Amino acid sequence: MRFIGRVGVQWAGLAVLLVATLPAVAAAATAAADPKPVYSDAAALGKLIFFDATLSASGKMSCASCHSPSHAYGPPNGLAAQLGGADMRTQGTRAVPSLRYVLNRTPMWSHAQAASLSERLSETDNAPVGGFGWDGRFDRLHDQASFPLFNPNEMANKDPTAVLAKLEQAPYAARFKEVFGQNIFVDRAKAFSQAMYAIERFELEDPSFHPYTSKFDYYLEGKAQLTARESRGKKLFDNPAGGNCASCHIDQVGVDGSHPLFTDFNFQALGVPRNPQLHANADPKYFDMGLCGPLRTDQSSDKSNCGLFKSVSLRNTATRHVFFHNGRFHTLKDALRFYVQRDTSPAKWYPKDTRGKVDKFNDLPVALRVNVDTTDEPLTRKAGERPVWSERDIDDVAAFLATLNDGYVPKPKPSH
Repeated sequence: MRFIGRVGVQWAGLAVLLVATLPAVAAAATAAADPKPVYSDAAALGKLIFFDATLSASGKMSCASCHSPSHAYGPPNGLAAQLGGADMRTQGTRAVPSLRYVLNRTPMWSHAQAASLSERLSETDNAPVGGFGWDGRFDRLHDQASFPLFNPNEMANKDPTAVLAKLEQAPYAARFKEVFGQNIFVDRAKAFSQAMYAIERFELEDPSFHPYTSKFDYYLEGKAQLTARESRGKKLFDNPAGGNCASCHIDQVGVDGSHPLFTDFNFQALGVPRNPQLHANADPKYFDMGLCGPLRTDQSSDKSNCGLFKSVSLRNTATRHVFFHNGRFHTLKDALRFYVQRDTSPAKWYPKDTRGKVDKFNDLPVALRVNVDTTDEPLTRKAGERPVWSERDIDDVAAFLATLNDGYVPKPKPSH
């Protein structure tokens, strides 16, 4: 996986320490077993807001429309990007990420803080880290929650006033006043801020966002055993000379025994092929460059940031039907095949240009393709070489990743 000057290795160790400062997995697992979680007043309101489609311009889209609870708070289908807008026909520009494990998935640090610590870790390297979203531009969950409300491709509200007008008419408006004050809607800025805070509290307090109920969690606790295929897959996943997946998607427990989130909170440029299913890509001059824009602009002055996207958690990834930031792949095994065959069989993944040459890394401008990782295993291979994984290996890795799906029920130990 891509690290700028290997600073990612330092962050990988730091990530384990950060996770260890968060609630222990045992507490989360206990909460997940409670069928009636106890919410704060704000979180209870946040749940209502999260599922309220009337807060959109169309009246048909809520947060849960794209972040479906029955799909690990990810997309409920295999569309490359979801449809929204006032007419529910406007396509987004990125695949919807999961909100599950959003509590722990990235450090709650601003990018300025992250950069400062990165400089202390290395005098020469300064890799962006943390934040929420594919490009990490949200430092706080309530900031992330507000973006879909105004995105013309999603809930498409004109401004906070439009949202508050709907919120005042909601069935829970009286409850909103009871919690935040009878005159809360007089101060429009404060009212909107409290609504976003409520969503944040719901995401943090509801155990369904961080259940830790996968087979892998039970395996770590000694309550389940991996099959031979799953064990082979884990070895392939961990092997630094092979798949090298664990360098970005950390699968080791924290220093206090906290279970891993399968991300190092860093960013990487994998050179995922351009996706013709995205309407935005019909414009040959349009490029989604992650940290470098178009949605994020504060990192664009450093061109080495262009093409970098968040290294997301792999928990529940085997339940998804759309992969990578642009939704280019629709099966887990195809995503894995691309990862290990990108360089050995580039013609399989990229189109040819007008001269008949394979247009490798075609979802970035030519001048910026140098940012794509070609130095970390297994992204170092040459065309015609043997991939690090065979088809059987891919099956095994997919089997291991399936152990990260929540909802596993361990078999009871036989009584004697």
